[in-house]
Amino acid sequence: MVLACLVALLGGQTAVEALPRLPPKSEVVRLYGAAGWQRIQQWPVLIDRLQGRSVGTQLKGVNDFFNQLRFLDDIDVWHVKDYWATPFEFLGVGAGDCEDFAMAKYLTLRELGVPEDQLRLHYVKYIPYDQFHMVVTWAPTPTTPPVVLDNIDKRIEPASQRNDLLPIYSFNGSHLWISKLNGSGRQVGDASRLSLWQNWQQRLEQGTLRDPRH
Repeated sequence: MVLACLVALLGGQTAVEALPRLPPKSEVVRLYGAAGWQRIQQWPVLIDRLQGRSVGTQLKGVNDFFNQLRFLDDIDVWHVKDYWATPFEFLGVGAGDCEDFAMAKYLTLRELGVPEDQLRLHYVKYIPYDQFHMVVTWAPTPTTPPVVLDNIDKRIEPASQRNDLLPIYSFNGSHLWISKLNGSGRQVGDASRLSLWQNWQQRLEQGTLRDPRH
């Protein structure tokens, strides 16, 4: 999974921009049912409620909102080994894996105005299960110890207290790092090197919704 994410693509960056408009209700209900439409509608409600609040309140609100959804592997939801669902797809089916949790939180915090350079998506190894995992970290400055937003340990805790996570690399909308969870790490390129990340952004902008039945 991790190696697949490091496949280099053609140059160019696509920045995460404003939250896309809601997809058509009829299409959502056809793919995910009425419950899926209800979940999707709650996303802009969350953003409206948290707009202008303190960053701490925003972090907790976003973390708690998405952590209500179920964890399921991609093979069980989308019938493929690795798929990065957009937040609309994630909310539509009501379940996803660690990447779906992390990326939905990241995008929502960016929409709320949290600066890109304060946020990172971290690929880590979750030591108790010896498996790859993704979390979001936030730090107000490059020298401030970050906190971790996670779907396994649902509390927002300092990275220094997460001895169960072994960092591998991190990225945001612009940059890719071989990183330490507690530090800035070594920048190794721009985020467009991540094939799944670039594909995710394209599908988000195009409003693509995947059918979980196929």
